[in-house]
Order: sequence, then structure tokens, then C-alpha cells
Amino acid sequence: MRLLITNHLANAYESLRANRLRTGLTVLGVTIGIASITVVLSLSAGATKIIGDQVAQAGGAIAVVRPGSPDHDTQVNNITATLAGAQPTSSLTQQDVSDIGNIPGVSAVAPLMLIGGNVTTGSTTPNDAEILATTPSLTDIVSLPMSDGQFIDSVTNKDTAVIGTQLAVNLYGTDQAIGRTFHTHGMTFTVIGVLKLTNTPVNYNNVDFDHAAIIGIDSGKAFNQGVASIQQIDLRASNDSKLASVVDQVNKKLSSNHQGEKDYVVLSGDALAHPANELFYTVAATLTTIAGISLLVGGIGIMNIMLVGVSERTREIGIRKSLGASNTHITWQFLIESLAMSLGGGLTGYVIGYLVAFGVARTFLTFDPVFNWTIAGLSFGISLLVGLIFGLYPAVRAARKDPIEALRQYH
Repeated sequence: MRLLITNHLANAYESLRANRLRTGLTVLGVTIGIASITVVLSLSAGATKIIGDQVAQAGGAIAVVRPGSPDHDTQVNNITATLAGAQPTSSLTQQDVSDIGNIPGVSAVAPLMLIGGNVTTGSTTPNDAEILATTPSLTDIVSLPMSDGQFIDSVTNKDTAVIGTQLAVNLYGTDQAIGRTFHTHGMTFTVIGVLKLTNTPVNYNNVDFDHAAIIGIDSGKAFNQGVASIQQIDLRASNDSKLASVVDQVNKKLSSNHQGEKDYVVLSGDALAHPANELFYTVAATLTTIAGISLLVGGIGIMNIMLVGVSERTREIGIRKSLGASNTHITWQFLIESLAMSLGGGLTGYVIGYLVAFGVARTFLTFDPVFNWTIAGLSFGISLLVGLIFGLYPAVRAARKDPIEALRQYH
């Protein structure tokens, strides 16, 4: 049996080697398909890993409260709207923030109020600036290291702000922005601090702090007729062992505040990253489906070349059968050739896919693709399946040839 398999492998190698150009072009279709799928899966895995890593780095004691239904689809829609610049109506209030802060086991709580509008110096108006109104407690929950100056606190004036490094560069052409001013909604703010570059536009706060202008919550309310429209409440438990109890108490308090109306959701742990991950999964599934089209074309190419090979080698099939080769032997002979092309394309595509993914990540993105055995197994599994599906019919067709009729054909 081992000798027979070795013989089949040797025959497949010689057959494919004899038609290098044709084999190479056939393998190319599978290579492109597997490379495309590898790029999409590795980058989407990298994107979904971001928020989980952020929560883990914070010690795992973080939870957030967001307006809206606990339904996952609603959460995804809210995130999509936020990323698009729309500000969904919020049911969260400053009373909710105050009550959460009084719950035993909560060490810090901070509201996040996103404000629409432009940040300008008069001559420069960046298009990607974000305005966030919050409280000094935010730095007790979110890691926001300072590059220069200080964060907003209870003693700074209402017209002061902290800005991200990239926003400072966009506004003033330098990150040395302490003491400079900008305007928004008819008010002038003085910069008292510049954040270090975080390079994490995707995070559980849905705020790109590198492009953000952070002001006090009272200043934010002044832009909204004195009302705090809070899009999110961040909170930190005193330790991760108390988080589950804290989340339970937060749910009870908010249920009481909202008269039993479930118009909010409390997220922690893996659930904190789930809405964003669902969005990434949807995008990845769409792109994978598109990439699968090229893989289908590659599979059809394998079938086409295998059928041509069967036609060209009809006399060889007749000779093998006359010497005692069974239908199973002939089937495996041609099926191994198909599998060799598909697996060769899969291996090449897998390597090229990761090279492209790392190139794209380093050039355009802020995270690296993820390498794991699931993606490797999926890539090679798909390659194997393509080889089997598109190589089986030509192999069976070759095996069913009548040896006498086959020997009558000369090439």
C-alpha cells in the first residue's frame, strides 16, 4: 500500500512537472483565493483582538453603560452610527452617573458626552476632530498618558481643554500646543494638556483620542442647552473580583432610575468587545465571500486542466488498466494530482496572504494581523476541499474508461 501511494505521488509529480506552465497557471487561481481569505481573516482577527487586549490591560475591572437595547444588533447599529459621526439619542443622565459612583465597589465613574461640531483655529479646521466632554475621573479608568501639561481637573477653568497629539499637529503644525487656543461652538478654549499618541482609533469608548479635544462636562452641557447628553458611562470596580457584583448593582440602580425601562445596557469582560466584534465579523464575512469567488474560479481551473489531462492520457490509462490497475488506483492517481495543485496553491496563498496582511497593517492600519492555527487550518482545509471537489469528477471519469477503447487511442 505504501509503495502504491509513493508511486502515485511520483506519477503526479512527473505529470505536473511535464506541464509546468499549465500547472502554474492552474495553481495561481487557488493561490489568489487562499491569499485573499487569509488576508481578510488575519486582519479581522487582529481587529477583534484590540478591545479585548485593552480591557485586559486595564485589569479586567472595567464596565461601560450605553443607551439602547441589550440586543446585539442594536448595539452594532449604535456603534456604526457613532463611527459615522451621528449622535444617537441617549437616555443616560448625570443622575445615573452620580448614583453609579455611590455604589459600593465602584472606584471611579466618568460620563462620555460626544459633541458634534468643528474644532478650528480660524485658519485651520481638521475634518476628523472629535469633541468629548467628560470629567477628570476618566483617567482613573482609561489609560490616557500625558505628553505635555495636565488633564482637566476640578480647579481648571471651564474654557480649558486637553487635545490629542495628532489633533495638535493638525491644528498648530506641532505637538507643542500648551497655551494655544481653538474655537468651537462660539467658545474659545485654551489647551492645558496634550495626550501621548495612543494610535488606537478602535477602542471600547468609540473615541479616537489622538484626534480628540477633551473638555469638562459643564462646558459640554453649555453646547446642549444645559443638558448632558451622555453617550456612555465608564466605570471601574475596585478589583476584578467585585466586577460581577458591581454590574448587578448598576443594573438594579439604573432599572430603578429608568422606571423599569430597559433602555440601557451594561457591558463588561468579553461582552464589552462583542458589539464591535460583531461589526468586524460582518465585514469579514462579506469580504470572505467575495474572496471565495476567486477560489471558485481556481477550482474550476483545476477541473478543466484535469479533464484535459485525462483526455491526453487516455492511452496511459488503458495501459495501466491492462496491467492490472483497478478503478480505485486510477481514481487516486488523478485525485492526488488535483490535491497536489490545490494544496500547493493553498500553501503559497497562505504565505502570500500573511505577507500582504502585514504590509497592509503596517502601512494603513494601527494593529497587526493575528497568526493562529484556526486560520491555518481553515486555509489548508479549504484548499483540500477544493482539490477533492473539483478533482473528483475528472478522476472518476478517468477510472471509468474502458481499457480496450483507451488502448485504441494514440497521441
